[in-house]
Parts: sequence; structure tokens; C-alpha cells
Amino acid sequence: MSNVSYSKENNTMGLAAAKMLLDIKAVNFRPNEPYILTSGWASPVYIDCRKLISYPKERNKMMQLAIAMLNDRIGLKKIDAIAGGETAGIPYAAWISQSTEKPMLYVRKKPKGFGRNAQIEGDLNEDSKVLLVEDLATDGASKVTFINALRNAGAVVSDAFVVFFYGVFSGALESLEKDGITLHYLATWHDVLQAAEEGEYFPNASIEGVRSFLDNPTAWSKKNGGKTK
Repeated sequence: MSNVSYSKENNTMGLAAAKMLLDIKAVNFRPNEPYILTSGWASPVYIDCRKLISYPKERNKMMQLAIAMLNDRIGLKKIDAIAGGETAGIPYAAWISQSTEKPMLYVRKKPKGFGRNAQIEGDLNEDSKVLLVEDLATDGASKVTFINALRNAGAVVSDAFVVFFYGVFSGALESLEKDGITLHYLATWHDVLQAAEEGEYFPNASIEGVRSFLDNPTAWSKKNGGKTK
């Protein structure tokens, strides 16, 4: 893959990732018909990062961005294996594993079978440094489940990567940090909103509806039938 520069001083990478997701119509704005996410939050926006599997050009570019960022943030040379969370994280882990020539694992949501590696598919060596990969994160709860499974099987896990992090619900990053996990991500809803405005992907009314959600997502969720904390 070609080299891609990563800068902590600007959001160029986040906007590039957001524009790709908008271009493949992975982003839905629906302020008048809220979604209730798996995490329980009500949201006027929904993103389906799994659509990326059908777009080779965009997914290759997205993985270039991911690898550039991860090399800058953690140094992928320090990572022994890439683990994908069942099921959406599996293709992302495969792409990163292939591009970096790292062994791949995948983690089940629930144990299957018996023994120390009941949730882990693939060969996991004791004390291997593993990066968990998924498509997106809302409040980070599922990441803890997968990482605990890896740790229980003998892995050392301190970092997780997602293409998209909601970035609006309070306490998500802090909760992960308490479990010794640093979450790395390319884009948030703020990046998507900016890219959507600049590219005129949605009507102004939809843009404003999403903006009101981003201004106070907890209150918006409560008002629209979702959880509040």
C-alpha cells in the first residue's frame, strides 16, 4: 500500500474517511425517524461500515489511512497479531492482516467449545501483543467483551481500532481507558457532518437535524426514546 501521511494537527484523515463512507451511501440521516442503536442510544444518524466490503477501491484507500494512522499511533511493528471481532470486524482485520503480513485471529461474541481459546479462532501464542479491529464503536462496550476474551486466552491487548467512532456519547473513551484500552479511529460524526455539508450530500433540514443531535446527544436520545446514560 502507498504511504499516507497522518497529522494530529488536522482532521484531513477523518474527512477523507467520512467522504468515502458518504460516497458509497453507508451514511443515513433520518432526524424524523430515529434509529435505536444496538447500544440503546437513539440516533438520527446511522452508518453501515459493512458496505465497504463491496467497494474495493474505497476499502483499499480506507485501509491505507488506517495503517498510516496505526503506524503513527502505536507502531504496527510492535503488534504480533490482528484480531477481528465477530462479525463486522473480521473483514477489516483480514485486510489489515494481509497488508501488514501479520497473523490474523477472530473473536467470537460468545464461547464455542471448551478450553482457554473457546472464543478465539486462529493460533494465539501466550503474551502475544494483539490489536483488536472492528468496524465502528458507539459506547465501546462490545470492545471490552472481545478484549477480555483475548486477554483470558493469554493475549496482551491495549489498543483497539475502528474505522468509525460515534464520538458523541459521554464516557465512552473514559470507560475504555479504565480497562486499559486506547481506541483509535479514523472518523466521527463531526467529520461526517462537515463532509456532508461541504459536499451537499443531504438537504439542509437533515443537516440541521443531525447538528441538533450532536449538540446534545444524551438529551436527544432521551427525547426520542433511547437510553440516557
